Amino acid sequence: MAASGPLAQLRVLDLSRVLAGPWASQLLGDLGADVIKVERPGESGRGGDDTRGWGPPWLADGAGQATTDAAYFLCTNRNKRSLTLDITQPAGQAIVRELAAQSDVVLENFKVGGLKAYGLDYASLSALNPKLVYCSITGFGQDGPYAARAGYDFLIQGMGGLMSVTGRADAEEGAGPQKVGVALTDILTGLYATVAIQAALTHREKTGQGQHIDLALLDVQVACLANQAMNYLVSGKAPRRMGNGHPNIVPYQDFPTADGDMILAIGNDRQFARFCAIADHADWSDDKRFATNAARVKHRSELLPLLRQATVMKTTAEWIALLENAAVPCGPINDLAGVFADPQIVHRGLLVEMPHAAGGSAPQVGNPIRFSATPIGYRRAPPLLGQHTDAVLRELGRSTEDIAALRAAGVV
Repeated sequence: MAASGPLAQLRVLDLSRVLAGPWASQLLGDLGADVIKVERPGESGRGGDDTRGWGPPWLADGAGQATTDAAYFLCTNRNKRSLTLDITQPAGQAIVRELAAQSDVVLENFKVGGLKAYGLDYASLSALNPKLVYCSITGFGQDGPYAARAGYDFLIQGMGGLMSVTGRADAEEGAGPQKVGVALTDILTGLYATVAIQAALTHREKTGQGQHIDLALLDVQVACLANQAMNYLVSGKAPRRMGNGHPNIVPYQDFPTADGDMILAIGNDRQFARFCAIADHADWSDDKRFATNAARVKHRSELLPLLRQATVMKTTAEWIALLENAAVPCGPINDLAGVFADPQIVHRGLLVEMPHAAGGSAPQVGNPIRFSATPIGYRRAPPLLGQHTDAVLRELGRSTEDIAALRAAGVV
């Protein structure tokens, strides 16, 4: 199945599993790369990527019956070929070396030193292929006092400070640290990995040399604290949880309406003045306590109750119609049914259906990148476990008899 994206010339050997690494390799696959996903042999749920068994819900086959592949696996494994391989066996290690010698990128998220025992670490594989870009993703990096620890997104959100600024404020009912509703640190690490890999490939074009990329979930989490980290570094005061409030902008949070809730995301004083006029409180924009953003931040506790008293007077739809017409940023708080029914989401094609080898189709969330010349390709649905094993091995020159012998030995 030919690729036509901007990275169609690349081969990626993906030894990673769960989310951060597979997120990066899926993005590289969307961009056209040939991604070979190496998974443990065995039936799905006992072999393969751990996330195949992280259900329910499960993908349905053509007859509407549940398969053994979880929805979680589907979110991050399209545009890949699945090769089952036992890398603890010398014959499996030999196949990885053959593939690495023919690949541009190796992506892995084993514990520090985990692949060295098999001769599949960067030093070993780069000796075979000096042009290889080898990206290692771990919880804490290749060095430092925590390097040997296992790292999971939830753990890192806590250690890396994200949960200290997420959740209801301490004085409110239900206060306490809260994780983000998706494994955001894993996803951000996958995005950083994709950027780093492409930068290393650009360096290789100039020098002919590959390199090792060391990415840590904790490093990424701290780097992505953005303005919250800088607020601390500049002021010396650790930011605290504020619910949906913003530490630097007011009003920039959720507000009750006559039939639910809405979000106001007012980013400047002109927008605030227009909101006040629509809310029949033009006097607020002239009030010294509220006229500027800095004043509104200082007098947040006085302004927010006034705003809530005003916003409950209209429905969410009424507010959005009035405010959008006046270019005041606002919006509903959608559940996922509302998201995928939203006319903008429908227009942009973010729901993609891909024919699946189990029969029926696999729903996918479309890639948000829009190229004018090299559009994203949806070539392969997330694969069945080992779906492409024979094809990949034949590309390496293995005969039907060789493949049968490897399978009998439990290597594939």
